[in-house]
Amino acid sequence: MTAFDPFQALTGPLVLLGAGKMGGAMLEGWLAAGLPPERVVVLDPHPAPEVEALATRGVALNPPASVIGAAGAIVVAVKPQVAADILPGLSAHIGPQTLVLSIMAGKTLGFLAATLPAGTAAIRSMPNTPAAIGRGVTVAVANAHTSAPQRALAHALLATTGSVEWIQDERLMDAVTAVSGSGPAYVFLLAEALARAGVAAGLPEELAERLARATVSGSGELLHRMTADAATLRRNVTSPGGTTAAARAVLMADDGLQPLLDRAVAAAARRSEELSG
Repeated sequence: MTAFDPFQALTGPLVLLGAGKMGGAMLEGWLAAGLPPERVVVLDPHPAPEVEALATRGVALNPPASVIGAAGAIVVAVKPQVAADILPGLSAHIGPQTLVLSIMAGKTLGFLAATLPAGTAAIRSMPNTPAAIGRGVTVAVANAHTSAPQRALAHALLATTGSVEWIQDERLMDAVTAVSGSGPAYVFLLAEALARAGVAAGLPEELAERLARATVSGSGELLHRMTADAATLRRNVTSPGGTTAAARAVLMADDGLQPLLDRAVAAAARRSEELSG
């Protein structure tokens, strides 16, 4: 029986525009998933040494535009600030079957439609930084020109760095950005704050940092592996009248963690909306 090719809808070369941290992580994921290096073109004026090394494995690095032709898919991983200047130059590589997959924060499907040839199949996605270790989560939304095979191709490309969720309403992307896009920073802040609280309680600073780091990362892994939801896992740690219950009463007070996170996520969502125009 022939093995399933997750990139079977790729009708031409896969062009990666921008091979920074996120783009580079995706590239490594594609190659690890079995995409032949010779099917990949990387366009980046300042590639990292790790990306340059992939050229020895067959990846085409900054070839002349004339030899690329129409791409099967173009993954746009450049900084949003330069997108308006760079994307029009992709027209030479966009054919009737080309999919444009954007991982740029804040750039809408409307923006892509305005800067790409009319009728281009385009998908907007929002990954997060754990994608660098294959544990990210990406949320994606497709425009009306995207076919089912192209959506399946996008899913395969994104799934190499973690899980993928799809939405129909692009307006939800601001909330997605606030929860999962910015969310890793909230978790890192929790580790920082927990360590500082440990120091305030009398622990040596280095010990407090090690305990906080191990506790946050270990709890995240437990949440990842267990089928129980977060609330159930939290209750499992909380004995009535015990130490965790005393802390929980503070964290879940009317002015505690939940309203604070509500305000933080709302602020991030508002800023996402402002940046996307």
